[in-house]
Amino acid sequence: MKYVQANGEGSWRSLTKNAGLLRCWKSCRLRWINYLKPDMKRGNFTEEEEKPLLTCIHPWEI
Repeated sequence: MKYVQANGEGSWRSLTKNAGLLRCWKSCRLRWINYLKPDMKRGNFTEEEEKPLLTCIHPWEI
């Protein structure tokens, strides 16, 4: 996480070289996005978040 905070989220190719990881840049990027990113909101939608989504769906699709 320190590397991403220092170098930003756009330097995934250099991460594997500089950190000495035996993984490809793509797997590091996906790990960050899906599990490690601190501002990623997880959990269920709130009612306020659900309302605009439901207005986009036709009633017969629910």
